[in-house]
Amino acid sequence: MSGQTRLDQSRRSRPAHVAEAIKDWVVDKGLQPGDRLPGEAELIARFAMSKGTIREAMRMLQAQGLVVTKTGPGGGTFVGRVSKDRARALLANYFYFQQISIDDIYQVRIALEPELAASLAGRLTAAQIAELETIMETYAEPAPDADTERAQHVASLRFHARLAEFGANALLSFFIGFMAQILTDLTVYRRLYAEPNHELWREGRDHHLRLVRALREGDADAARAVMADHMRMARLRMGDQETVVMKRFIAE
Repeated sequence: MSGQTRLDQSRRSRPAHVAEAIKDWVVDKGLQPGDRLPGEAELIARFAMSKGTIREAMRMLQAQGLVVTKTGPGGGTFVGRVSKDRARALLANYFYFQQISIDDIYQVRIALEPELAASLAGRLTAAQIAELETIMETYAEPAPDADTERAQHVASLRFHARLAEFGANALLSFFIGFMAQILTDLTVYRRLYAEPNHELWREGRDHHLRLVRALREGDADAARAVMADHMRMARLRMGDQETVVMKRFIAE
């Protein structure tokens, strides 16, 4: 690598280093979303960097959702709050070209979701149980056509995403919700439900009914077992659906 190339890379990485330094400073100071950040002049003095470097670092942080800029009276730059949807969208960009398979997703779901279910047994409020049951009403009957089948599957994934949001473990909640979102996108993108599958509907709804019963009764072992069985069944059935769709795509 030539000296000029190393110099160019150093210049390009300088704003990234400053962005990291600003994040570290925010953490050290205990700043929270909504707190005001110092002005540009103070940042230039604090980090001993040029105006251009500071501005590029702030643009990086703004693109990540970590800072927000407001104009007008009371305006300025503030610590931002990254939403779950934004974080999942950014993570999804990383996996966009990774050729993630249904089996890959269910390998993760089988490891995580049974433990989530066990942790929630006996801890959900009546309102939370009622919300899960309301979601289940959207797939109370077998789908008469492919569009309804697809909508029902998306609703069943919303059941799992909402269940994850009820959990106390933020990491567990985030990754389970992320898996549900990826499956939702794959369902639509790959047209996994071009034809109704009443066997999958029956087994899936039965598992959800049994799971809600275990959660209501506070039976952690039953909740874990039901969710594990549900994930294994779904892994098999979804894999079959993916195979059918791919064969039809090749034939077309």
